[in-house]
Amino acid sequence: MIRDDLSALVQQMIDRGILFDDAQREFERTFIARALVKTNYNVCKAAKMTGLHRNTLSRKMSAYKIRKSA
Repeated sequence: MIRDDLSALVQQMIDRGILFDDAQREFERTFIARALVKTNYNVCKAAKMTGLHRNTLSRKMSAYKIRKSA
């Protein structure tokens, strides 16, 4: 099911002319943001959930300007 959903999404992105680098950045930003929301912005827990090192996650949060909103 997830594979089918992903396949359909990828096809839509290709049909709309979205480049691989843009798609990859958007996926990564969304993946990280969702993990942070799920862990109430606990960077250590989100890092474990995503398989990223805590420092890598913090660096990506900074790069994507992901912050906990008030």
